[in-house]
Amino acid sequence: MTHDDLQAAGGDPRQLFVFSGGFLRGPRIRRILTLAGWTPRLGLPGAGDAVGVWGASPTAWRGQAVARRRGARIVTIEDAFLRSILPGRAKGRLARRGPIGLIVDPIGLHFDPSVPSLIETLVLSPRAAALEAEAALGIASLRAADMSKYNAHLPEADVPAPGYVLVIDQTAGDASLRGAGRTRFLQMLQAARDEHPGRPIIVRSHPETSAGLRHGHLTKADLRTGETFCDTPVSPWKLVGNAAAVYAVSSQLGYEAMLAGHRPRLFGQPFYAGWGLSDDETPTPRREVAAGITVERLFAASHLLAPAWYDPCRDRLTDFTGALRQIEAEAKAWRQDAAGHVAYGMRLWKRRFIADAFGNGGGVRFAGRPSPKVTLAWANAADAVPQAARVEDGFLRSRGLGASLVPPLSLVADRTGIYYDPTRESDLERLIAAPLPPGGERRARQVASRLREAALTKYNLAGRVPVIDAAGRRVILVPGQVENDASIRLGAGRERTNLALLRRVRADNPGALIVWKPHPDVEAGLRPGAVQVADLKGLADVTADAAPAAALIDMVDEVWTITSTLGFEALIRGKPVTTLGAPFYAGWGLTSDLGPVPPRRTARPGIAGLIHAALIAYPRYMDPVSGLPCPVEVALDRLAEPGATTPGPALRALSKLQGALAGHAWIWR
Repeated sequence: MTHDDLQAAGGDPRQLFVFSGGFLRGPRIRRILTLAGWTPRLGLPGAGDAVGVWGASPTAWRGQAVARRRGARIVTIEDAFLRSILPGRAKGRLARRGPIGLIVDPIGLHFDPSVPSLIETLVLSPRAAALEAEAALGIASLRAADMSKYNAHLPEADVPAPGYVLVIDQTAGDASLRGAGRTRFLQMLQAARDEHPGRPIIVRSHPETSAGLRHGHLTKADLRTGETFCDTPVSPWKLVGNAAAVYAVSSQLGYEAMLAGHRPRLFGQPFYAGWGLSDDETPTPRREVAAGITVERLFAASHLLAPAWYDPCRDRLTDFTGALRQIEAEAKAWRQDAAGHVAYGMRLWKRRFIADAFGNGGGVRFAGRPSPKVTLAWANAADAVPQAARVEDGFLRSRGLGASLVPPLSLVADRTGIYYDPTRESDLERLIAAPLPPGGERRARQVASRLREAALTKYNLAGRVPVIDAAGRRVILVPGQVENDASIRLGAGRERTNLALLRRVRADNPGALIVWKPHPDVEAGLRPGAVQVADLKGLADVTADAAPAAALIDMVDEVWTITSTLGFEALIRGKPVTTLGAPFYAGWGLTSDLGPVPPRRTARPGIAGLIHAALIAYPRYMDPVSGLPCPVEVALDRLAEPGATTPGPALRALSKLQGALAGHAWIWR
């Protein structure tokens, strides 16, 4: 909510007098309010000043009483409808992060139907009407991302078979119930029985009830034969998707059922009731006079316009899309880490960032020996623990080399295979072959544009660009590789060394100008794969020592490679790529493939599909500034900031020692 919104509603976007410690103790709540134009403070307000209260909480009466006595205005604050992974009442570091957004309402309270509210006002505004197309994309994106208010649900949780009637319970004392209690919920349950005889009924408990944090209104003892109590971590969207009918009092899940295409039966008066989109036990006459209200218009008000969304990585306000991407990144990490990990094959220098990156649930323990308990393994050690997810660096890694002990911004944890092994399917292959999510193509193209504009690649090393005098010849860039790398061992064709690669490129392109770029690890003396100067004669016209990859790609006409990720970076920049092996990006109709590409790669995802899979869906990113899981867009910001990803002094010292022991790479690999 902007300053203009607040001023138009009669508010003064400056001081906000508060009488609940939660506003001052919760750093994120205080920060969002400050960024939204309010300054929470203690003291006595004057006439016309604003008093902030948390919804209809047990402490709200204090602020309300002071406001009445002092002639001040009430501003209500509530969590936005996309909040966090765990409920606010949960324990632990993850729960203490706070909400990703707030609804700051100077008009009323969205779950109090007795007076208008900010959301209700926005529903009726031209602004919401103008955002219906954007709202439709937002609804589709929310569903595809499987995000709700709380997001501690697991993809593998069983969903009941379709055809049931869903009855949604809520926590006892929920302020949105406006005093309604157990009798109302029993009435709703009976109505579901009477109106759908013979259909199975599922009662869905609230996430806080399932977690043992608060009591609900309905219990298993209230159920009859054929009725089920659901308190498992199942996806809310899948649950409403399989329902034949949905019953709610004022639950947000009832709203999400509406967004999913249901016409819910409502026994309360939540903000989404009374617009002609639900069957209401209790009418809301003030809203019923509005005509033509759509679910998209409701969503535009509730998710696009009303909330102040927060980006905790960049520490600034954002929009709904930015908040969704952040929560999606956090939820992805939590869902993979919820049960905790036992990690194997992690060198000592890697353990700190592995513990941070995968510590979003039950924590990480490191094992020195293979065992059935291992859930994560560095990819080159994973054969000893076939049940474990294989961990590797992502394709946007760092400013500096892994062999130089620079920690990565991105990691992958592949539960099927690993991206550089074409002999078996991988999670990445499945993502490449899958349809793009709503808005996925536009997002992938935006990422590609950012990469090109900022000249970002996997390692982002500084260096000098050689002079290339093509004189009308076609210029081919040939990136060198580490010759004992797993991608060569598993994915190479006939050519398995850098010298063989150069000979093949020259034989097939006798008139071309060939630019040879040694691999940075090889240049640093840390890995094998050097080609002697004498051997380059007649094969390479230019040797691009220590040259930045992005600049080189821009200077050439095409790239030939065995399996180098530089080929993927060239595709992002629109350059033709020829592969002699089977890298993850070969076989999808985007490259000229002269190597042994797996025949199972029959999908044609286009460049946007490949980018989305490899840079958005497959890796997890860790923000080095906030320490939070983050979306790729934050990682791009960090890579564009010199110094944001610099390793600490301990790793720099260890890297120097490693250089002195370059012949003993087993120590750090």
